[in-house]
Amino acid sequence: MGWAAVTAVLFAATPVFLTRGDVTPEAGLRAEAEAAWRALESRYVAEAGGAPARAPATISLRRGEGLLPSRNGQGQPGVVELRQGSPGVLDARLRVALRHELAHQLLWWACPASSEDRLFHESFALAVSGELAEWREAPYLSLTNAAVELARAPNVDTPRARRALARVLNEDAGFPSALTRRLRQCQQGTRWTVPMSVEELAGVGARAAASATVVLSRHSGEVLLSEGEVRTAMPYGSTLKPFVVAGSTAPPPVLSARKGPVEWACGEGFPERMDVKAALLRSCNGYFLDWEGQGSAPRGFGAWGAVLSAVGLSSAPLDMADAIGLRANLRLSAWGLAQAYRLLAEARPDLLAVLADNASRGTLSELPASKDYAGVAAKTGTVRDAESRPVLGWIVAVDADVVAVLARPGKTPRAFAHEVPEVLARVRSKRGGLDAARVQVLGLLSPGAIEARCRGAGFFLEGGTPHVLPGDFTKLEPLVEKGAAVCLGSPWRVRFPEVPEGRDYAGVFTKSPPPPYAPPPGVPTSPTALKARRGSDFLFRTTRLQYTAGGVTAEDAGLKGEARVALARVVAHNERHADSRHPGRPVCDTTHCQAFRGTVRVSPEDERALRAPALRWRRWLPFSQGGDAPWRQARPRAQVEALLGRGVTSLRFSEGRVHYLRTKHEGGAVYDAPESLPCEVLRSALKLPACPRTAVLEDARVSFQGQGQGHGEGLDVEAAKARGWSQERLLEDAYGSP
Repeated sequence: MGWAAVTAVLFAATPVFLTRGDVTPEAGLRAEAEAAWRALESRYVAEAGGAPARAPATISLRRGEGLLPSRNGQGQPGVVELRQGSPGVLDARLRVALRHELAHQLLWWACPASSEDRLFHESFALAVSGELAEWREAPYLSLTNAAVELARAPNVDTPRARRALARVLNEDAGFPSALTRRLRQCQQGTRWTVPMSVEELAGVGARAAASATVVLSRHSGEVLLSEGEVRTAMPYGSTLKPFVVAGSTAPPPVLSARKGPVEWACGEGFPERMDVKAALLRSCNGYFLDWEGQGSAPRGFGAWGAVLSAVGLSSAPLDMADAIGLRANLRLSAWGLAQAYRLLAEARPDLLAVLADNASRGTLSELPASKDYAGVAAKTGTVRDAESRPVLGWIVAVDADVVAVLARPGKTPRAFAHEVPEVLARVRSKRGGLDAARVQVLGLLSPGAIEARCRGAGFFLEGGTPHVLPGDFTKLEPLVEKGAAVCLGSPWRVRFPEVPEGRDYAGVFTKSPPPPYAPPPGVPTSPTALKARRGSDFLFRTTRLQYTAGGVTAEDAGLKGEARVALARVVAHNERHADSRHPGRPVCDTTHCQAFRGTVRVSPEDERALRAPALRWRRWLPFSQGGDAPWRQARPRAQVEALLGRGVTSLRFSEGRVHYLRTKHEGGAVYDAPESLPCEVLRSALKLPACPRTAVLEDARVSFQGQGQGHGEGLDVEAAKARGWSQERLLEDAYGSP
């Protein structure tokens, strides 16, 4: 809309001002009110980005009765009350009071959602009435003391409180940026869920900082450690600078470093020409501000703005100073920061590689603890008050398996840098198996039938750029076509026709088609077995502990005690020895490898197994449900002959193989030829509970008898439950000496 059109809207929206002779001169007062209203509307349009949608029909201007001595005026929607010292004189004091009270009227009309937010109303009225200039001449008041005064008088109804509020608002050279953000909320119709706070206005304040420590798994997303106010939104300092870089669609520039501005005070010996890598490691504000000045910097955080918003960023930045935390107007919790870095690590390993040099040549260099940051990418941030004293320090640390975020009030990051390696070591000492496990999943299903939903904040990556997922179930296959699919704050829920209620998968999905598969000569397989041996297009990454717990539960959900520990150690071991099943590929989730049906709650036995030393065998370790329960099942003879060949005349089982005779016709001769196959091929193809002990060939069918479940090799789970042995003895009995 052009300015002329906007002006027409404003004039059309100007209310009629009514007087009743108790404040004079009436005509002059009405003219003053009309001019003030147009100026207020112009300011609203400039800051909110649009004209208000409604206008009051009339506003009554009258003498106030029983006004508080400390107030210029007070009123209600549609009524402005004023105190006139000299009848017939519109002095400067009355004009200021009129503008102040009309500002409240404008907000009641344009932003009714904010009607109960007294601090926002008073802040806006002070900012537009002309009063701030007076308060700039008042005796100095620190931001901390101003916050204390406002906490004592939250209704801002005393001269001391107004002086304190003016001190906070005067932090911005122009119109206060915190008010601009709120006015945009008004125009967009956003719900007013959180009242404005002193901290929001000033960036720092009496309650702006709290201690917090949170550690997330990069693989499963689970919270491994949470201490302090991890969900409290706080000013984030420089910790979001990597997201500015990630949000740029053009290569960041190389800029001339300037020695004058304080924003370019980025450590000793910085180069005359600075690239983005040095700017990140030195956390150089001047680089980012000058980048914005060139006009090529991303607006806000580019595509990463949606990610930060989803994990709790208080609002979008107005400019680069907001984005890089130079002005402490925006807030994000330690939990939200950790979630955002988890996705950044997945999408932009190149940025993590830059931050891996922080302890050697960045903001954490030349410290006693610097050597302990090997393999750790780190970003620091410091929130300072008006006197440049540290209010809150941040360290984000990312290694191969976890994301850690530490916030400490009143400290710079260098003052508590030693805590990060200690926290990482503490997390690993409490829980083993935090490294990555990869598994081919859902390969027996049609890819188009698989749907996934993220109950937290879901994103799929394409060329390192995040895209927001809808909140409902959607096809999994398109999500992983060009990158990973990551669910922040929740496991994935995956469903398909056979399991409509779905299963949880706490981890990351990617796509990796396996090579074509052809069965070895002489090994007949069913269509299902062919799919299992081929593998899957979908790869799933989680922690080895989560994978192990899921694998054990898929085998025997009720397994406990030493038998569970033994089986868990075998499952974890096999994940590292998948080559015998799928050369060059991860383990699959079918019984061709070992079953896995999603992630589950980890048991104490699972944790104990993953804290134990790695098993010494250097091969795949088979196991089965086992047991001695007898069973009898029959299969069509045609199905058996389709597997073994036509003309089968006898079947016997020994040493893990099926031995059989098959009638052959060659050169007019007829004879029975002996053949054999691994019994597991027959068991799997015919879906028998275990390798049979006997088989009887009948005219149209074959009757099998056996006991227990599984292929009968390695660890017998049912027998392990019954024996009550230690897990070490169970493993030695099943597999012998390494």
